[in-house]
Amino acid sequence: MEPLFSPALHIQRHQFVVDFVRGKKPKKVVDLGCGECKLLKKLRFHHEIEMLVGVDINEAKIKRYMHGLAPISTDYLQPSFDWLSIEVYKGSVTQRDARFKGFDLATAIEIIEHLTPADVEHFSAVVFGYMRPGAVVISTPNSDFNPLLPGLSGFRDRDHKFEWSRAEFRSWALRVCSEYGYEVEFTGVGEALHGHHDSVGFCSQIGVFYRLTASYPPNTLGDDEDVFSYTLLYHINYPSLRDNNTLRRVLVSEVLYQAEQLKVRWIEENSGGRCLCLTCGRMKELQIEPHTEVEEKQEGAEEDQVLQTSRPNQQDPLNRYVTVPLSALWLNCPKIKKLSGSLVNLRHLLMDEPEVRLSEDGRTVLVKYQEEDQEGDLDFPSEDDGFTEVSCCSNSFEQEEDWEANV
Repeated sequence: MEPLFSPALHIQRHQFVVDFVRGKKPKKVVDLGCGECKLLKKLRFHHEIEMLVGVDINEAKIKRYMHGLAPISTDYLQPSFDWLSIEVYKGSVTQRDARFKGFDLATAIEIIEHLTPADVEHFSAVVFGYMRPGAVVISTPNSDFNPLLPGLSGFRDRDHKFEWSRAEFRSWALRVCSEYGYEVEFTGVGEALHGHHDSVGFCSQIGVFYRLTASYPPNTLGDDEDVFSYTLLYHINYPSLRDNNTLRRVLVSEVLYQAEQLKVRWIEENSGGRCLCLTCGRMKELQIEPHTEVEEKQEGAEEDQVLQTSRPNQQDPLNRYVTVPLSALWLNCPKIKKLSGSLVNLRHLLMDEPEVRLSEDGRTVLVKYQEEDQEGDLDFPSEDDGFTEVSCCSNSFEQEEDWEANV
């Protein structure tokens, strides 16, 4: 049957849901009868979804495929500001569970035909009367199409309890809408060839149900207390920059990388008698002005936009540092600007990070150039100078904070 359609029929059904999600942008989605989790695997890449849940009666099948929903390496290396939590449960779609209320979208793809007529009534009451999602997408085989399927006698699957015609599906759907306060649109996937579509319809018929109001009708299942009848088998939260720990980890990594890049660039230009101005981005003639530590503190480190060399700890005279202003990182590195939001917030986020060494006033990152110093490739001022500053353009920290509003 499947080779009759391109793409295959099951792919078209899933693509219908994917296209619906793209258009309606639901945040909370549940797949009823998730089986091998194929639809969940496709939906996890859609950034509008914040909570993705599946439920199926077959525990063994869930456990076989659920780990394919785990984040991949790039999700950890390059997390986004999107938030995604995935849960998979063992349970029956004919039983209610309070955790399944409040979803924007519920899908039941080729599930309802596996239920007995009595269970279909329970399914209708649970999904439309108890869960009451904002939208429901239900697909089921169209028996009107069966004569066009070569070699088929009886139902399409041995586990099917029934297969509805278009008229039967429409009758059930309209009754559900009347009882539970929904409206429905009919469509499908898998078109008939050779002009048969008007007479037989789609191979898989689809009903898209939309809730009319949040308060209609009164709950028919006696919702006096919450019921938890499903068993949670899998739960994972994807890395997100909304999580403060993840944000700090990514920010620290980016700050260290970008500070190192600026240091290397400054050293290369410094060795040629010219220096890089981080304010204007142009090369200037190198001017060396000796300062003492006392003078540095008194001046308030107003050369924040210029890289400079120093020994911040007199008890550690062998280690030299290039000081990279936080303002330079914030202005010159778009990712750092996006992660931190503001220069003040960048400083706050880095204050207690052990991997990042800041100056005493918290305005600059100290980056060692020990390897270059040991190789003897560069001729830096002697230790007697105490502090060496590369002067170019000068702006105060207060001015840099004003830049944020203008960038």
